[in-house]
Amino acid sequence: MGERKVTIQGKNGNTLEGLLCLGTTGRGVVAAHPHPLYGGDMSNNVVETIILAYQKKGHATLRFNFRGVGASTGDYDDGTGEQSDLAAAFRFLKGQGIETADLAGYSFGAWVIAKAAADIPANSIIMVAPPVDMMVFDDTVSIPNLKLVVAGSRDEFAPMDRVTALTAAWNPGAAVEVIDGADHFFFGYAPSMTEILCQYI
Repeated sequence: MGERKVTIQGKNGNTLEGLLCLGTTGRGVVAAHPHPLYGGDMSNNVVETIILAYQKKGHATLRFNFRGVGASTGDYDDGTGEQSDLAAAFRFLKGQGIETADLAGYSFGAWVIAKAAADIPANSIIMVAPPVDMMVFDDTVSIPNLKLVVAGSRDEFAPMDRVTALTAAWNPGAAVEVIDGADHFFFGYAPSMTEILCQYI
């Protein structure tokens, strides 16, 4: 089950580059990458860990570059246009015959998902290291399909007390898993993250 390059039609003529792997289960995930202005793209190590965890379960995966990243057209839009990018990627995945589609996002990608969650009918949502000390998250919204939040114990952008409080505000039933020793970038912690993700996928 290898990935193949795809082009996703976005809003206002924008096109997004992506990598699609069609699984065998009728379920899949769209994975959103970290901040475009800080070098984030779909080749990020955490995005790849999320993708591989879903593929291990036989599910379809779609990762893509937000506008202005790689071969995706357009310009960075402070999270607003990125929400429509996410929605376009979700529609694209559903259009591949995927009945049950999840959203998973790391850092900036988690922030975009949090902002767009009410408008995208995802089956479940996974957030990795939502950067609550770097970006403004709305703690008044309900995200009932939020299933899992993963953070590192040494994450300077996602301190555990704030992540835990926000998760409880969004969905009291969502799980919070802490990877001991990991900072925001999770280098060296892919096996631990894979193990956690596979428990919840």
